Amino acid sequence: MTDKETRERIISVVKREVVPAIGCTEPMAVALCTAKATEQLHCRPEHIDVKLSANILKNAMGVGIPGTGMTGLPIAIALGALIGKSEYQLEVLKDLTPEALEEGKKYVAEGRIAISLKEGACDKLYIEVTTSSGAKSSSAIIAGGHTHFVTEDTVTTATDSATDDIELNMRLVYDFATTAPLDEIRFIEQTRAYNMNAAREALKGNYGHNLGKTIERPMSKGIFGNSIFSHIISRTASACDARMGGAMIPVMSNSGSGNQGICATNPVCVYAKENENTEEELIRALMLSHLTAIYIKQSLGPLSALCGCVVASIGSSVGITYLMGGNYERVCYSVKNMIANLTGMICDGAKPSCSLKITSGVSTAVLSALLSIEGKCVSSTEGIVDEDVDKSIHNLTAIGANGMGITDDMVLRIMTSKKASQTSK
Repeated sequence: MTDKETRERIISVVKREVVPAIGCTEPMAVALCTAKATEQLHCRPEHIDVKLSANILKNAMGVGIPGTGMTGLPIAIALGALIGKSEYQLEVLKDLTPEALEEGKKYVAEGRIAISLKEGACDKLYIEVTTSSGAKSSSAIIAGGHTHFVTEDTVTTATDSATDDIELNMRLVYDFATTAPLDEIRFIEQTRAYNMNAAREALKGNYGHNLGKTIERPMSKGIFGNSIFSHIISRTASACDARMGGAMIPVMSNSGSGNQGICATNPVCVYAKENENTEEELIRALMLSHLTAIYIKQSLGPLSALCGCVVASIGSSVGITYLMGGNYERVCYSVKNMIANLTGMICDGAKPSCSLKITSGVSTAVLSALLSIEGKCVSSTEGIVDEDVDKSIHNLTAIGANGMGITDDMVLRIMTSKKASQTSK
């Protein structure tokens, strides 16, 4: 068992990285920054100037804003100024009302919002908002984390302090998740309450591409069957459909991403229920899944050219492997099998079709877990997989954080030029 001080530091990191969020975290972070700048202005702003890193802009262009029926940043920014509360963090717009929405639409139509790329070098996760009214103005900056304020005029949230950070490795992740006193890690079960509820609520409406609902239909059951596998895909895709489609449904995020939180949670919960695992096994599997994702994100960074479902699906694969009875060796097999398959999946922004990528990730997670339990593992002679599991993970993150930089630039150019051509028509 890991010592008490180490356990406390790990728990602090998990509680910081696994938090509730409503809607896509990138536009919500922009709304949060707007809310903070507006609060400091002490009045309704006449104009809002927003400067964003390329990755934030990419992830916020095409995603639904909860409760609005609209997509993109302008309405999120307007509502952040009009009804947003910074104390709500990534649930900043949860006080939305129909009246506020109409006011927000009017604010956007009046042309009070300017959005541009931040010039010069900046963090991949960078948001700068300046609100002004007459001669008064106030600015707020978020950088490095979705709720991490970094200006002198604002106060860094205690939950975003890096003082409790601990350098993780796969052995430490596994030992902590499987041996820590159950009462210390029971809080991770909240992810099931949030994210499985999102899947249920999604079936009541038509969100995104309805991928989750499609998998539940008779024709799909004729293809996938009425199986644990199809249920895992459906429950995970449904929650993503709702989130990307703008449903006012909170989810528990992981490392600043609601989709990653869903992907690290729902496959594990569905498998545990249908495999009749115990409550303790489920709690430990959820912790193993979420902490694995957090570990990988430590070297990948909060935003990158690599799709976040790759990271979260690795987490769900090791969680499912544990529920299948797998030990540390088999968990490492699952990680390597995942890296051999999904490396290179690009992030081209947050949008309804993210549910398709999540389905690919979750399908691979189940396949990798099954292979690992059979003692099958991609060898170190194949591709970027190394004999050492941690080296394999760092090979993956090096490609995502560094090697795919040109890809990230190209994706943004394609997306912005397409948007411009659509607007001109």
